[in-house]
Parts: sequence; C-alpha cells; structure tokens
Amino acid sequence: MKKVLLLKFGELFLKGKNRNEFKKLLKHNIMKKLSGLSFRLGEEQGRLFVCDFDENQTDEFVERLQSVFGLIALASATEIDTGLEEIKGFVSKIDFSDTKTFKVDVKRADKSFSVLSNDLEKLLGGIVLDNNPNLKVDLYTPERVLNVEIRTNQKTYIYDKLLPCAGGLPLGSAGRGLLLLSGGIDSPVAGYLVSKRGLEIEAVHFHSYPYTSVQAKEKVIELAKLISRYCGKIKLHIVSFTQIQEQIHKNCDADYMITIMRRIMMRIAERLCKKNGLGAIVTGESLGQVASQTMQSMNVTNSVVSIPVFRPVLCFDKEEIMNVARKIKTYDTSILPYEDCCTVFLPKNPVIKPTIKRAEFLEKKLDVDFLVECAIDNEEILEIDEY
Repeated sequence: MKKVLLLKFGELFLKGKNRNEFKKLLKHNIMKKLSGLSFRLGEEQGRLFVCDFDENQTDEFVERLQSVFGLIALASATEIDTGLEEIKGFVSKIDFSDTKTFKVDVKRADKSFSVLSNDLEKLLGGIVLDNNPNLKVDLYTPERVLNVEIRTNQKTYIYDKLLPCAGGLPLGSAGRGLLLLSGGIDSPVAGYLVSKRGLEIEAVHFHSYPYTSVQAKEKVIELAKLISRYCGKIKLHIVSFTQIQEQIHKNCDADYMITIMRRIMMRIAERLCKKNGLGAIVTGESLGQVASQTMQSMNVTNSVVSIPVFRPVLCFDKEEIMNVARKIKTYDTSILPYEDCCTVFLPKNPVIKPTIKRAEFLEKKLDVDFLVECAIDNEEILEIDEY
C-alpha cells in the first residue's frame, strides 16, 4: 500500500496518430516541472502517475503539477494490490463521518477481474452503508465520490478527490511565439492563454527610461516570473524605446503617435521573431478597449508584418481578463502604479480609425529602419524561470 498521484489528461485522447508525440512532450514537461524532487513517473494503459516520492512533499508535487498544461486533473490515490478481499478491506476502513451523501464509481480496466463494475459498486456501497448507517447514496449530486480504478498492472487505485489542473495542450506542441509584454493586466493573460494552447513563448518589453522608471521594468520582470510558472522558461527581450518615441513625438502628428509607435513595435517584434526562430507575435489587445485596439488600428499595425499575430483576449471584456489575471496571480502586480512606455507623450485625442496611407506618409519623416536596427542592437536579454 502506497500513495501515488494519478494524472488525467483530456484533449490528448483526440490526437489520433499524433497522440504519442503529445504524450511524450507532456511527460517531458512534467519531468521539467518536478526537477529537483525525487520521484518516478510511471505509465499504465495510457494513465500517467507519479510514485515513489516523499509523502511529506505531496503539497509541493500537487502545486507544481497543477500548472502543467495538458493535465486536466490529478488525484492523490492509494495503491493496493488487486483482489476482492483487499479492496473490500480497504474500503471498510475509510472514514465517512463528515459526509452525508456518496456514490461509488468503479473503473475496471482489467477485464480479467472477476466482479463486474456495476456489481462491485453495489458491493462496496453496501459496505460503506453498513459502517455508516446515517449515510445516503446519491448517484447524481453526491457530496463525495469514492473512485476505484482496477488496472492491468495488478494494482487498484482508490481516491475520492479530483484536483483541477491547467488543462489545454502540452507546452511546445504548437510551436513558439513572441509575447508583447507590457506592465498591464492584459498581456500576461494573453501569454498564459496561448501557452495553454501549446505555444511556447519568449517575451519583449519596450521601456522608455528615463520617462519610465526602473520600477516599471522590475514590474515586468516580476510578471514574467509569475507567468513562467505556467509558461516555462521565458527569454525576456528588453528593448529601449526612448529614442523612437522622441522621434515620433518630434516629427509625427499627435493623433497618430500611438499608431506609429505600435507599427514600429510590431516591426521590432517581427525582427526578433525571425532572429530567434519564433513563428508568431502575441499581444494583449482587446477589441475596442482603447483607441489603438479598434479594428482599423489593428489592421494598420498588422500591415507592417508578414507573420501571424495572435490576440487571445480579443473578445474578452475587461472583467473576464481580470478574472484570469487573478487566477494566475498576475493581477496584483499588474495594477502597481508604475507607468509603461504607452503612457509617454500620450495624445489627448488619438485617432481611432487610422489609415495605412496616412501612417506610411508620416513614417517617411522617420528613419524607421535605423530606429528598429538600433533598438534591436541594444536589447537586454534576461532568462526568466520560476522553477
């Protein structure tokens, strides 16, 4: 008899011939997430489990595993030898004193086991009721579910709580992209959401020192640390945007400042993508939230790049974004009152329906290629990893 952690995954079952590749990547990510801890990762009939670990570290294992994309749930289970008397004996000792309703759910993966699943559910339920006369069976909304899994390795796993995990697809299964990481609420959420769909990310942050403070930069580094808990190691590109913003402020119409700024950011992001083998740009833009996030504005900024631009929070309202931020624990850091470069030289009335033609005309007053080249040549690179 020993404790194991049963790991459940969802969408991987839909992957057909590619399932083994997804599972291999998931196992790799689990091993990375649990690095530094002593354990064994096993597999039985498509079910992964963690065993041979120090039970005093169970909470640490659970916390790390819950942030692994590709896992939908886990259970702390007791492993016993398969045998009718062994199962009956173990169930008879379970404490149900704090429970009012229950059900028994048996999964008999080992078809050689002599008792059918429905019959075993009735048998074990009867044992529980005999020992707890005030308890009632509820097959639809029970307060507690006693799960019994009989596997082909001659072991049976018994547990009563499923803990939710991050879900989604294994990190890295969808390629690699570059997140535009500001100090706000939206972009960390965008990074989390694309990573949940399997996209491994690097990040770029534009700062405008001395117009923006050192604390603003440190805030973004902290946000990168927080999302790295889910997204894995993040290479953070910190790009100075001071010279670019000063040139835009000096040479371009005030109402187009944000539009031109975003277009140059996208050019820099695309260059970094090509330089680092990344296939997409990821932003935290939400349709209609601010002037630079109208359909027309996004079209004008998209026009300067030739790679995909992912906007995972495009159709979220602010409350929905904040709810995710609270869930992944980035919200409190995001609302710290340190400005980012988007607040520098902010015009009173930014254009909400810019045109490509007008943007291109104003950019002729700038040496855009030189500005982009200088920004990339002087980037600072940090390696961020929560674990």
